[in-house]
Amino acid sequence: MKKLIALILCAAMLLSLAACGDDRETIKVYNWGDYIAPGVIDKFEEETGIRVIYEMFETNEDMYTKIKNSNNAYDVLIPSDYMIERMIAENLLAEIDMANITNYDKIDAEYKNLSFDPENKYSVPYTWGTVGILYNKTMVNEAPTSWGALWDGQYKDNIIMMNSQRDAIGITLKYLGYSLNTLEAAELNAAKEKLIEQEPLVLAWVVDEVKDKMIGGEAALALVYAGDAVYCKGENPDLEYVIPSEGSNIFFDSMCIPANCENKAGAEKFIDFMCRPDIAAENAGYIGYSSPSKAARELMGEAGEDPTAYPDITKYDLEIFSSLGDKTKIYDELWTEIITVRGM
Repeated sequence: MKKLIALILCAAMLLSLAACGDDRETIKVYNWGDYIAPGVIDKFEEETGIRVIYEMFETNEDMYTKIKNSNNAYDVLIPSDYMIERMIAENLLAEIDMANITNYDKIDAEYKNLSFDPENKYSVPYTWGTVGILYNKTMVNEAPTSWGALWDGQYKDNIIMMNSQRDAIGITLKYLGYSLNTLEAAELNAAKEKLIEQEPLVLAWVVDEVKDKMIGGEAALALVYAGDAVYCKGENPDLEYVIPSEGSNIFFDSMCIPANCENKAGAEKFIDFMCRPDIAAENAGYIGYSSPSKAARELMGEAGEDPTAYPDITKYDLEIFSSLGDKTKIYDELWTEIITVRGM
């Protein structure tokens, strides 16, 4: 009976709150899954009085489609480099008033003036990282050094691939010795055939689920982002990460404001808050991705020097994905052919 009364009272309270409404200033944030530390949003709400409505996406393409083709109005987005470049070209992003981002000077110079936003008008760096192979040391005969490990028949049903168009096609192009931004038909066709050839070996095509699977020892090898590798290694000491010898992608995820935002001032307050060294350190320490702020890294201790998150990037042939513009349809068509073979 006490439980019943408590439930009735709770329901009445919720109905009362709903009736009264929440008239606080609000912002809507659209971010990747598992890409912010628990409690950070609570801190922002407590410090500013601004309520955050938080939603998540799995891929840049999912996010783009929703922004482009729906009436959803978000105030902050956190896309990747090539998608930022594309959205700028399509007038989908608003310029950020950097005078309101007082912590912008805490971002290291090497993470500014990048190819996708050379004048730093539309984006503020959030994290960066690499793409590589996460492997279980107890399940491989020798540590992989090449992308070819993901095509090695001895690991049939022990390989996890990333269900992300640019990433999967990109690393295949690098394996074949091509640029991950190529538009050459012969090179793209070779990548398509290579991915189709790989299909019988693959256990699963996933995105965020890769972490639980690798931690649980369900596969020997996985295509992953370095940040996910950091997290997985912390949960399972049998796991290790490598950037293959053929080179890879170096990516930058940045905070942006969509052109149709409804609270630009609130969005800039949120972006500024996220750049604050203590908050940036808290986020990077939790999600495992690399912080573009030296001040934040210094607060992180050993985690701020982890070679998985902070490799010597001069040792590798790393490329930033560039926007394909109207040529995106070439990759879309290629990807459709690949997933058709996968039966997805």
